[in-house]
Amino acid sequence: MPVRLLAAAVLAVEAIGILALAAWQVVALAGGDSDSVTSSIALIVLTVIGAVAVGAFAVATARGVSAGRSGGIVTQLLILSVALGAVTGEWAEPGLAALIAVPAVVGLILLILAVRQAAPRTRRDGA
Repeated sequence: MPVRLLAAAVLAVEAIGILALAAWQVVALAGGDSDSVTSSIALIVLTVIGAVAVGAFAVATARGVSAGRSGGIVTQLLILSVALGAVTGEWAEPGLAALIAVPAVVGLILLILAVRQAAPRTRRDGA
């Protein structure tokens, strides 16, 4: 199985996870666990847009499109920044941070390997 397909699979799972987060936000809004309905709806819309973007990166990566790999790498770096935020601060959760960071590191490695595989090979004749 090509590395690009494994990288695409990681991105697809992350897109599903982001959609699950949006569903959780909808449940919180419906349950009255929100101070501002307008802000909550805006956050839900942005979360769904993010999930669609990550899903598009997954499809593009599976097809071998460079923009998908680039977007996927940026996505992994953003996820790692969230993990860093989860491990620092007053209410630090190292377990949660690891749960967030491990898939992002795996995805980042797979995407970098996919970039290397897609790079054109130069022939070195020694001349």
